Amino acid sequence: MIKLNEGYREILDAIASDSPTPGGGSVAALSLAHAHALACMVARLTLKSDKWESGHDAAAKILDVSQEGVSAAIDLAHKDAKSFDSVMRAFKMPKITDPEIARRRYAITHGYGLATAVPIRTAHLGLKLLRSLEEFVTTCNANAITDLAAAAELAHSTISIAALNVKINLPSLEEPMSSDYLKGIGLIESESAVLVERINTIVAGRM
Repeated sequence: MIKLNEGYREILDAIASDSPTPGGGSVAALSLAHAHALACMVARLTLKSDKWESGHDAAAKILDVSQEGVSAAIDLAHKDAKSFDSVMRAFKMPKITDPEIARRRYAITHGYGLATAVPIRTAHLGLKLLRSLEEFVTTCNANAITDLAAAAELAHSTISIAALNVKINLPSLEEPMSSDYLKGIGLIESESAVLVERINTIVAGRM
């Protein structure tokens, strides 16, 4: 057993500061990292016991997905903060001459595009994990079923938070990009809600 170190507290302190970044988008990605970590744990607890042999194939798949998923999610947390930092820098650009105004306008639009693309990616990866968890939940180690349920809830929360970050940026994007993002994130949210409900129903039956 390990103790949470000061590095973990530093992350929380950075989120709690009066700086706009890291913010909700980074927290969404970090929630996804936690979801993947829990999925890895349940996969390993399933693989280590012959009692749960029927779940070994699904556990191995989850382990492959989620070991990479932890790193990918942490990377997205960094990218989310960097993307919004670029928006704030763009707003501070000079805007006196016409060329300066044009450059500033382009930089703002480009920055918002990045700040929207990152949470979209976060949501996509959250949905990918939920799909994998739905397959695994029926055969995983039942003694860790609530940990898998926690992973599913975290992935679902990841998507919900990421969706908020997408939607708030849409008025700053041009068409058809804005409409495409809105449609895409809506589909992810809808499937996520269905998947987490299915997973919770299976979990309740195995507890």
